[in-house]
Amino acid sequence: ASQEGDFDPDSRWAITWFEQYGHEVNTYDEALKLARAKNTSVEGLGEAGIVKQGGGKVRLLRPDELPVDWDPSEDQRLGSWEMVHHLIRVLVTAGEPGAAQLLRQLGAKAESARELTYRLYVICERKDRAQEARAYNGLVQAWPELQRLAAAMPVAEAQGELI
Repeated sequence: ASQEGDFDPDSRWAITWFEQYGHEVNTYDEALKLARAKNTSVEGLGEAGIVKQGGGKVRLLRPDELPVDWDPSEDQRLGSWEMVHHLIRVLVTAGEPGAAQLLRQLGAKAESARELTYRLYVICERKDRAQEARAYNGLVQAWPELQRLAAAMPVAEAQGELI
């Protein structure tokens, strides 16, 4: 919890929401209370691309629900939560080469994503969320290889289109 201050407000909101509700739906009122406490807004979380909201309900998006055409260089509200879940999505769909390409595009910002990945894995372990823990653990385990591949990648390839 002491590391939470290292993350952006949207990610701090998402960590707390995830710890309490996972990817389950809860009320807009609960999301709003938490957003105020974390210095963000529910609307902003939607703009950031990390929640789905409507009908008085809110939930975190799963990695497989994130847009495949996401470009971090165009993202005006890039946060650690979003980076982690796009990295997981790309790792699952495009393997280590695709995830390394995204890691290269994220550059130094990716360090906060790595820290958050460890934190989310610990939350999943503590809450007995084995399936979600596997996704975070997979990214944690792949990270050194992703860094190696990203460092060896030609600049033109790293700036190419994501899969």
